[in-house]
Amino acid sequence: MKNLSSAARTALVTALTVVGLTTTSLHAQAPTSDDINALREQIRQLDQKLRVLERNQELRDETAAAATKAQPKITINDKGVSLASADGANYLKLHGLVQADSRWFFGADGPNNNDAFLIRRARLIFEGAFAKNYEYLIVPEFGGTSGSGTLTLLDAYINVNLRPEFQVRAGRFREPVGLEQLQSDAVAFFAERSLVSQFVPNRDIGVQLWGDLLNGTLGYAIGAFNGVPDASSNTTNTDANNEKNFAGRLFAQPFKNDKDSVLAGLGFGVGASIGKENNNTGGLTSGYKTDGQQTWFVYNAGVVANGSVSRVSPQAYYYRGPFGLLAEYVVSSVEARNSTGVVQRQLQNDAWQIAAGYVLTGEDASYKGVTPNTNFSLSDDTWGAFEVVGRIAGANIDNGAFTGPSATRLANPSVSADQAQALSVGLNWYLSKTVRASFDYFHTNFKYAPGAAPAGSSVISHDENAFVTRLQLNF
Repeated sequence: MKNLSSAARTALVTALTVVGLTTTSLHAQAPTSDDINALREQIRQLDQKLRVLERNQELRDETAAAATKAQPKITINDKGVSLASADGANYLKLHGLVQADSRWFFGADGPNNNDAFLIRRARLIFEGAFAKNYEYLIVPEFGGTSGSGTLTLLDAYINVNLRPEFQVRAGRFREPVGLEQLQSDAVAFFAERSLVSQFVPNRDIGVQLWGDLLNGTLGYAIGAFNGVPDASSNTTNTDANNEKNFAGRLFAQPFKNDKDSVLAGLGFGVGASIGKENNNTGGLTSGYKTDGQQTWFVYNAGVVANGSVSRVSPQAYYYRGPFGLLAEYVVSSVEARNSTGVVQRQLQNDAWQIAAGYVLTGEDASYKGVTPNTNFSLSDDTWGAFEVVGRIAGANIDNGAFTGPSATRLANPSVSADQAQALSVGLNWYLSKTVRASFDYFHTNFKYAPGAAPAGSSVISHDENAFVTRLQLNF
């Protein structure tokens, strides 16, 4: 009876009172059959009223429960802010990423290696869906390499998720080529990506068919894009010519679903792109950068892409418990022509890297990052998670870029290096699921092309030694 309304409880008390009074009066005189029948009728009517009241209360409870289920769901946690319809088919999630860096250079000073504090990335990330299958992502960027704070639209796409095996994405997003380039900026081993990511395209505008096959063990992606140079993104909403680039990737994780296998964390595959540029200055990289974000190779003014462009990148990773390993190789080919139109060469530049990490506190490492078991708290005497990382990387420029007299060659050997080799070590401290601090040391040395005479103030005239720190908030 605890679920009855106040009216039902009143009716019940009244009925019991009537029965009690009637029973008392019956003790005083012998009841007749009419008295007994009248009493029974009163009890029957009261019982009927009580049942009606109980049913009305049940209906009110059911209506209230249905209204509660129909209410939108608001969630606020370390994964961001989420607003979703009751059935989850429509939702909006707000995330954020802020990276506050410092860069400190040691040794001889070049033209760009000023010690500085900067906002490397500052993003608001909007993702959501309508009718479950129609997803979207919008990411404005307020930070950048120079920390200028210029607002750009980083990602903006619509994804039609018909099935895990068959999805269509259209808009601006990362081309499916480089392994490290496709990894989230917030979870990479180091504060800066390796030399190898300088030789693949970044974000471009296009359309892509993609999905996961064979119970998630084989991923594929193939798409058509406007086309961007190495280490570049399309931020202008335009295409420099009528030609389009085509990119694709296959990536296998054959033991992914066998959690007990030592190979459960193994993944390997290949990404590639191919296209054509027609006398396009935008078809060439604006420069390859070191880990300290200094330009160590750039083509001469007036050199354009004029012909075929392609990349191919075999790639792999392996994660097992606290250990992680990532390896990648890229060959980037471009047909370049000098400013006079006299010299045109097909150049094949290449780069590679091997990076590894180990979580000292025992948490699992993965391509999607590290989640600490505890948060840093002096009062609780907990320290989060610690990870040590190391990387070796190298890059080579085709000798054809430096061949010929200064008036016709494609690159100046006194300004641009023929090779770069980098060694990096670092420590990542995961203070919580959302906060990470990084401390990275980068060393890069250069090899000169024949005839090089770098000025003492040039980037390539001395080894680069950089110490980069980062405090990151990612939710």
